[in-house]
Amino acid sequence: MSGNEKKTMVPRLRFPEFCNDQPWSFQALGKLAKRSTQKNVSGDITRVLTNSAEYGVIDQRDFFDKDIANQGNLEGYYIIEKGDYVYNPRISVTAPVGPVSKNRIGLGVMSPLYTVFRFNNKQNDFYAHYFKSTHWHHYMRQVSSTGARHDRMSITNDDFMGLPLPVSKPEEQKKIANCLSSLDELITAETQKLDTLKTHKKGLMQQLFPREGETVPRLRFPEFREAGEWTECELGSLTTKVGSGITPTGGNKNYKTDGRPFVRSQNIGWGKLILDDVVFIDEGTHKSFDSTEIKVSDVLLNITGASIGRSAVADSRIAGGNVNQHVCIIRVKHNELNPTLLNQFLISERGQKKIDSFQAGGNRQGLNFAQIRSFEIPLPPTKNEQRRIADCLSSLNDRITAQNQKIDTLKSHKRGLMQQLFPALDEVPA
Repeated sequence: MSGNEKKTMVPRLRFPEFCNDQPWSFQALGKLAKRSTQKNVSGDITRVLTNSAEYGVIDQRDFFDKDIANQGNLEGYYIIEKGDYVYNPRISVTAPVGPVSKNRIGLGVMSPLYTVFRFNNKQNDFYAHYFKSTHWHHYMRQVSSTGARHDRMSITNDDFMGLPLPVSKPEEQKKIANCLSSLDELITAETQKLDTLKTHKKGLMQQLFPREGETVPRLRFPEFREAGEWTECELGSLTTKVGSGITPTGGNKNYKTDGRPFVRSQNIGWGKLILDDVVFIDEGTHKSFDSTEIKVSDVLLNITGASIGRSAVADSRIAGGNVNQHVCIIRVKHNELNPTLLNQFLISERGQKKIDSFQAGGNRQGLNFAQIRSFEIPLPPTKNEQRRIADCLSSLNDRITAQNQKIDTLKSHKRGLMQQLFPALDEVPA
């Protein structure tokens, strides 16, 4: 489709008051907006902005925690005003053709590697939402060429400004923008609730476990306030097994879609199992894996890589399965240590600090079994108090999980809504 050509269609979902209106059309970005190419020639503007796939347009210092741009060489940077849009050609998992974001934070300058543009009509956020959809990705892939670098889209400014965008009457676009904005506000509010729950749990854990050098926690359930002091115990004396597994010869070639669960480090989250991408091994492979078999209530701890220190308690979904060499099975003596309490302590601030102390220079290279056995954990004088603390923190975990699921559902609902509220260019008849 040429930049001047218009094609019409109707989205799959339309608000009732617009159902009898004219079909939508597609017009080139260059007809709806103009590139902003004003350079910061005087160097007066020193606020450097960047466009992050996750956070949108943000102050570079906030994003990188330092100035990346050379403050003495900003004359060649583009001036970007509030309300302008910016395209970053750097690709990522969350932005497979690079992100386009609206500048909501104010005046600044942008690297000339970015494309800055300004819509002729700034009345609503319709296109800010549209660029969060995937409807425009197909065009970008079609017109881009493979360059020397594979982390950036190679696209000319003319081709980018030829990007076809959907157009309907302003009232309809505003209605769509308001609908999606209200969903964004709801997602933000629910995310704030999630953050509050996480902060509450973190503070509670700091008070339910004694601090270093102390023998009594700052917060104790009433029935245990006279129960006496806590004691430090080495984890090795409280366990019957500390060990990891191996990966089958041939690696992922042996992974199946069913059989015995094979738990890897990516399946261990912060206090919970993540089984969306769990793989399986067959019974024949398992015969040589008896020593790494998972039992219900085993505590699974990541001991290598970037996810070191994450832990979870095994349940019936993975019982009878196995772990690989990056995951350690800690099997406790149930009459002495509650596995849920151990799991919560491992992911607590104090537990993570201890894990860090085992790493050379704090770079979290890996844990060995001797270090894990020497791990000191504070324990109350009775098993009942252990259980009470574990139940309390597990209950909070359940609320956090439910809140996460609520947010995921809202985000999924928004993605589905965008698929239907925006017409897709590839559905337009040739």
